[in-house]
Amino acid sequence: MERPLRRIARMLPRRLIRLVGGGSVVAIALVGPALTAERPSLAMLDQLQPGQWEVRDRDPSGGRSRLCIANGRRLIQIRHMRETCRSFTVQDTAESVTVHYTCPGNGYGQTSVRFESAQLVQLETQGIAQGLPFNVRAEARRIGACTS
Repeated sequence: MERPLRRIARMLPRRLIRLVGGGSVVAIALVGPALTAERPSLAMLDQLQPGQWEVRDRDPSGGRSRLCIANGRRLIQIRHMRETCRSFTVQDTAESVTVHYTCPGNGYGQTSVRFESAQLVQLETQGIAQGLPFNVRAEARRIGACTS
């Protein structure tokens, strides 16, 4: 039992440990999972409507692409759509999410999605795909049902 508590204590800021006392680390470790269980991870993305989405690059020379998505989580990896990647949630609020992901053998990325409505989000994503860097700022808008 000693080792997991030390690991948790190392992750907490020392100022917090001094403030609440070392014995409270156990309470924080036990209560922490209950606090995160209130709202599912990346819940904001689950509010986005499935269907055909148009991703419009905000760069004047950028283009447009269309994606058929079953859920908003697909927007996280728009440059690694068909990849199986490991992800780490950096920020997760009702208004925005930021996810860093790594795709073994094919690069990585970090995407921020800002919620405007169930049919409109703002995307910022950057990373490396197929050995080349990418940096995209775009608007993604639902334009209808998916076409076959």
